[in-house]
Amino acid sequence: MSVFASAAQRTEEQVKPDPDWWRGAVIYQIYPRSYQDSNGDGIGDLAGIRQRLPYIAGLGADAIWISPFFPSPMKDFGYDVTDYRGVDPMFGSVEDFRVLVDDAHHLGLKVMIDLVMSHTSDQHPWFTESRSNRENHKADWYVWADAKPDGSPPNNWLSIFGGSAWEGDSNRLQYYMHNFLTSQPDLNFHNPDVQNELLDMVRFWLELGVDGFRLDTINFYFHSQTLKDNPPLPPEQRNAKTAPAVNPYNYQDHLYDKSQPENIEFLKRFRAVLDEFPAAAAVGEVGDSQRDMEILAEYTRGDDRIHMCYAFDFLAPDPLTAEKVREVAEKFEVGAPDGWSCWAFSNHDVVRHASRWGAFERDPERYLAVIAGILFTLRGSVSIYQGEELGLPEADISYEDLQDPYGIRFWPKFKGRDGARTPMVWSSNLPNGGFTTGKPWLPVPDIHRAMAVNTQQGRDGSIFEFYRDFLEFRRANPALIKGDISFVDTPDDVVAYIRDDGETKILCAFNLGHGPAEFGTGLKLTRLDAPLDGQAGEDGVVKLKALGGYIGRVG
Repeated sequence: MSVFASAAQRTEEQVKPDPDWWRGAVIYQIYPRSYQDSNGDGIGDLAGIRQRLPYIAGLGADAIWISPFFPSPMKDFGYDVTDYRGVDPMFGSVEDFRVLVDDAHHLGLKVMIDLVMSHTSDQHPWFTESRSNRENHKADWYVWADAKPDGSPPNNWLSIFGGSAWEGDSNRLQYYMHNFLTSQPDLNFHNPDVQNELLDMVRFWLELGVDGFRLDTINFYFHSQTLKDNPPLPPEQRNAKTAPAVNPYNYQDHLYDKSQPENIEFLKRFRAVLDEFPAAAAVGEVGDSQRDMEILAEYTRGDDRIHMCYAFDFLAPDPLTAEKVREVAEKFEVGAPDGWSCWAFSNHDVVRHASRWGAFERDPERYLAVIAGILFTLRGSVSIYQGEELGLPEADISYEDLQDPYGIRFWPKFKGRDGARTPMVWSSNLPNGGFTTGKPWLPVPDIHRAMAVNTQQGRDGSIFEFYRDFLEFRRANPALIKGDISFVDTPDDVVAYIRDDGETKILCAFNLGHGPAEFGTGLKLTRLDAPLDGQAGEDGVVKLKALGGYIGRVG
């Protein structure tokens, strides 16, 4: 059965929606500025995404996640919203979005959109009113606080984008809180009117037909009203999971500026809205370097909170090792036994994993294939970032071409996020890789054009064909989608686990080492037709080539 045939069959879900579709789903993330430009202005748009939906369905994805396309001054490229119910004209219109949803559903694809609810743009009408004086109707819609007696900020809280998390305002003679840019003031979730307005917005998009949401910075919604200083972190406890190592943000234990207990009740209200619709779901981004798994467990526990979350364990700079795969997955299983994770190796905020984990220092296609095998067989849902299926490395962007304020602030130690946001490459034979007929908003590297879709489709051994083949194989084996997981002891550099859905048990084994490896299982194994080259003998001994894998049915 072809991938396109399976996608067509999934249209039946439009008649009988599956409320559990998200569990084990493969979600393809689209950064709309960089996916496909339809009008030659150098910026991707909704019409361009519509044009490429058959490609995504053919790859074998179950859903798309579209990064923000709301009206915005674009100081943080859409993560600074001025209208939660609109579409920025550079991307199209609400009607364009409605048609996109219809087309996606016709192809069997769910549509998830990125909701940025922790903060807005400082140009949002709400903030314009809020900052005008201390008595207006929206005076308490944002986080305001008086200065210390010496005029300095209310406390020591820091912004992820550098400097204090507080900015003085001359109208109110107060400070407002911003966890990110100074132009991104934080909403005050302690105000029920703010919550109500945001939940009404959620209904707006659900009524337009979206199937779910990716919730940006889900643990940043509430702050502690005590405004206590965050304590320092000892140097040995600092890590770069949430912010780059050069950022002083890592010097604090963020006990009071985020991840507050009040968030649980809001998430229950949010889930109640989603439950008004037949099969709506959401995935939350948890950014907390010290308590990420604890928070993930709290937020996904039971059936009245968020459906699934992801943390930064596999998005951090640390190399991917067999030991780390087991450690992270088992930590989640222990901390959130009834929760569900969404695993990702790359997204629009981090260095592409082909470069971050040194794929090009090894055999790149084998390395990227074996780690994709791990991603596609762990218990949880999967998020693929556009271009990952081509094995794209991080682009090297010159300072003169930088757009990202984060990179401009911390250059050259941290070059920002633009290297992961360059345009998608469709054709090696067309200008700008077929992304646009105009000047692209970020340059298209020559190394990316050489790896374009047209160079990989139909070519044996290409990363694209591995992704497509493996996702078709995954769909044919339900234990890999919703089954439980238990790990098997293995030699160094090898990670192995059994996926079990109660009917079928499947052993998955992967060798991240530079040499061959083997280990005994004591199991009767029958090799399945995954695009991997490992073998198992009648004695249950699994033999793996360097950067190889094996998947077999148990029993």
